[in-house]
Amino acid sequence: MTDSEKHGSVVYESVSDDYFKERKLRKFARVFHLWALGVGAVISGDFFGWNFGLDAGGFGGLFIATVIITVMYAGLCFSIAEMTAALPHTGGAYSFARSSMGPWGGYVTGLAENMEYILTPAVIVVGIGGYLGAIFETPESWQPFWWLIAYTLFIGLNIWGVEISFRFSVVITLLALLILGVFYLGALSHFDLNHALNIEPEAGRSKWLPLGGKGILAALPFAIWFYLAIEQLPLAAEESHAPQKDLPRGIVFGLLTLILCAFLTLFLNAGIAPGAAGIATSDEPLFEAFKTIFGEGIGTRFLALVAVAGLIASFHTIIYAYGRQIYSLSRAGYFPRWLSRTHSKRQTPHVALVAGGALGFLVALVIHFSGDESPVGAALLNMAVFGAVIAYILQMASFILLRLRLPTINRPYRSPMGLTGATLALMISAVTLVALFWVDDVYRKVVIGAAIWFALGLVYFALYGRKRLVKAPEESFAIEATRR
Repeated sequence: MTDSEKHGSVVYESVSDDYFKERKLRKFARVFHLWALGVGAVISGDFFGWNFGLDAGGFGGLFIATVIITVMYAGLCFSIAEMTAALPHTGGAYSFARSSMGPWGGYVTGLAENMEYILTPAVIVVGIGGYLGAIFETPESWQPFWWLIAYTLFIGLNIWGVEISFRFSVVITLLALLILGVFYLGALSHFDLNHALNIEPEAGRSKWLPLGGKGILAALPFAIWFYLAIEQLPLAAEESHAPQKDLPRGIVFGLLTLILCAFLTLFLNAGIAPGAAGIATSDEPLFEAFKTIFGEGIGTRFLALVAVAGLIASFHTIIYAYGRQIYSLSRAGYFPRWLSRTHSKRQTPHVALVAGGALGFLVALVIHFSGDESPVGAALLNMAVFGAVIAYILQMASFILLRLRLPTINRPYRSPMGLTGATLALMISAVTLVALFWVDDVYRKVVIGAAIWFALGLVYFALYGRKRLVKAPEESFAIEATRR
């Protein structure tokens, strides 16, 4: 490669051999670690966040939205599993789009996913602060303090090493599932569907759909919270021993686990006192449920403290995800290259981990001190979903284009839903994107803020980033693929 090499509208710059030596990752993960990483990234959705959908659409609206979103994630996950096996690069979504739509498609997809992964831990840390604040009865002003502690601890853990990160993911995910199992068993004897239908309907509406059809659309972003981030698993490709075999298994097994948890949580948490109306805007819905099952004693507070494990599982694993995602995009030059440096001993992307955490914490602080009436967690959730659904639309477009343009590349795993599943996922994602802007005036403002962030990212690439790309492993493959 010469000093610079032009391909269409982008320019690749040459780098020394030391460039990639300073940006190495260490292989460690097996299929069980990948399953835990996928489930752990999402499991917080059963502890916090989903319940805002009850306020948006009532129980019936959220139930229907969850069914629709489950279909979307089935098509999405099977498609991603196929692309991951065919293109096992750490870039994940960006790599798929780069190979099918060129560098601009790769960057736009990567930028959308980057927003999702930076904002999702910010949503979760608000939930962590809510649970800890309720357990220890600290004032509202303490919330940013809890957030800072959580970010510091788990960015540090991710920097410490990939082995401890994956092992911790397994332990904390299993603990989170155990807590949910205790809740499900305890809630059965208290279940009454009337609790789930106790939100007062608007005039002319039913208890099942208290806000009518509009409520279904409004609930879609919150139903996504039962599954959001399962698609992060391709980011572990270069740290997996057998990515072409293990990553598809981890994605599919993880999705099945999450489907089961999503519907059990929806019915059992809404279906016991204080019911849907009581938890619709709560930052700690499972804590409210534990009070019903076990009373107000110290044991309930202990269970709620342990329940924070569910939030920690997702917080920890999505910090892992944004670190690898920023690392991959910056290693290839789409983001500033200094973000891709890895620790000399730990071989973890420490610069990317700190930078992504600082940005997420800053956004949470801005919304917290903005004086807006909407819950901070719900506002951040809508911003995260904005990035996610754009990334989903582009990933499904990538799947369709790869099937059509590169039919002969090796595909060790093939999606059983094929083009039909990808098309369904794309359409549902597009409807959800529209719903984010159309349904709620308060949340529309923060989504517009996310759109401005996204637009600034596009301006950066147009003016600067596209002229300084590097032929990282996924880039070299993509250049050859788009020449076929």
